[in-house]
Amino acid sequence: QVQLVESGGGSVQAGGSLRLSCAASEYMYNKCMGWFRQAPGKEREWITFIYSGDEKTFYADSVKGRFTISVDNDKKTVYLQMNNLTPEDTGMYYCAARGDGSYCYVPTTGTGFLYWGQGIQVTVSS
Repeated sequence: QVQLVESGGGSVQAGGSLRLSCAASEYMYNKCMGWFRQAPGKEREWITFIYSGDEKTFYADSVKGRFTISVDNDKKTVYLQMNNLTPEDTGMYYCAARGDGSYCYVPTTGTGFLYWGQGIQVTVSS
């Protein structure tokens, strides 16, 4: 069973930056990995993915141009650099990975994502 552990959340003022990390317990070769978030009172939404095989990235419109996802060389840690944060970015951020080698298909509600982190809070104040 793959374990995913997020770190790097916290509180920041609007316009600030945060960097989230997601450490996997094993190498994640040819896996679609990324981040979902859930704001208070709202449904969970996908925000960005990366396919570790070719490192192709995918971004929701709400974060495009502000967030950057990347994976380290040993394919065990995924990073999410978040810049120019707004209060609308507030929520719980969940790292997730598909359970098979399927490519990343967006949009998605999370079906097929077998591995999930425990979630980490990001709070952006105005």
